[in-house]
Amino acid sequence: MSKQDSADVHGEQFGVKHIRRVYREGMFEDKTPDFPVSFSDLREEAFEEMSWKAKAYVHGGAGTEETFERNKDFSRWRIIPRMLRGVADRDLSTTVLGNEHSYPLMITPLGVQSLLHDDGEIATARACAEMDVPFVLSSLSSATMEDVAEALGDTPKWFQYYWASDRDVATSFLDRAETAGYDAIVVTVDAPTLGWRDRLLEKGYYPFLEGEGIGNYFSDPAFRDSLARPPEEDPEAAVDRFLSIFGDASLTWDDLAFVREQTDLPIIIKGVLHPDDARRAVEAGADAVQVSTHGGRQVDGSIAAIEALPEIAEAVGDETTVLFDSGIRRGAQAFKALALGADTVLLGRPFAYGLAHSGQEGVEQVLENTLSQIDLTMGLAGIDDVDDIDRSAVRDEASL
Repeated sequence: MSKQDSADVHGEQFGVKHIRRVYREGMFEDKTPDFPVSFSDLREEAFEEMSWKAKAYVHGGAGTEETFERNKDFSRWRIIPRMLRGVADRDLSTTVLGNEHSYPLMITPLGVQSLLHDDGEIATARACAEMDVPFVLSSLSSATMEDVAEALGDTPKWFQYYWASDRDVATSFLDRAETAGYDAIVVTVDAPTLGWRDRLLEKGYYPFLEGEGIGNYFSDPAFRDSLARPPEEDPEAAVDRFLSIFGDASLTWDDLAFVREQTDLPIIIKGVLHPDDARRAVEAGADAVQVSTHGGRQVDGSIAAIEALPEIAEAVGDETTVLFDSGIRRGAQAFKALALGADTVLLGRPFAYGLAHSGQEGVEQVLENTLSQIDLTMGLAGIDDVDDIDRSAVRDEASL
């Protein structure tokens, strides 16, 4: 699909059409939105639907949650609106790793979505297919990668790869993802070990000990071959085996050659916060880097993702694709990340709360609201093509 075709289908006044519909329904049909408009209201209503287990797993971050809170502060960067620039027909489409995406927005990987809704990742995948928003599936999903791929259909899909210390399982995951039709492999490198998360520790709760979120492992032929008895017969032993191979803290940059040898798919390195690490990723053959703090869930007191983004974009943005997640709650924040060098952004907790609130419909509503906000922000900033959002669109308050 060409940029112009995409603009005709998706971009023209996306946000205006959305809010005009809401206003008309309110004024003439006495119908106000059932779905919360603000993120804080959404989180509050989602909490009413969530179990204590879901709240402990999804909400908050590592330790004092300093990074989790800091991630959400984009206020240092101020948008500079420009006037009379002909923005009636706005184009939100973009190209990522050679593939056309209708919007500069994706769903970031989140494990154990069955804690949030019975349909888990399948509901999220169906919402993404409905909205034509790419989905990144976590290795730690409750549904298998094959079932999620089927739910997504032709919608762009990436597989987030936690590198098992068992090389047979590590190889099998890559083979399965490629066979299932995933378009890229997202290697998460910021979790060589567990982070200290007060909310989970206070409850003494770790979902994987219950067998939650390890559908890809229990269904994997290499993993099953490593067991004395299948998970259906001895789930406790299968969980113990999973825990023994999940992650590998011994990995170095040189080990990325293994992933490159095992797959022809593009490789994204997720969890980069230092420009030197971004350069190393490019040298190691990565096709993209993803600036991320793991949602503030790993290192208590680390630099925020939005603080790291400009330096990383400057260091490697001309050489490779730069992705961004962590802290985005609204479209204006997504706009700022794009202006600071991200080629596309990934949404986390808002979609998680939408899923908990009302399943597939809730995820669709979060995506529609966020895309509307991005579209409206573009128009008000005087930009009609998402690929034209650059550093000139924002000002650094710290430099004043």
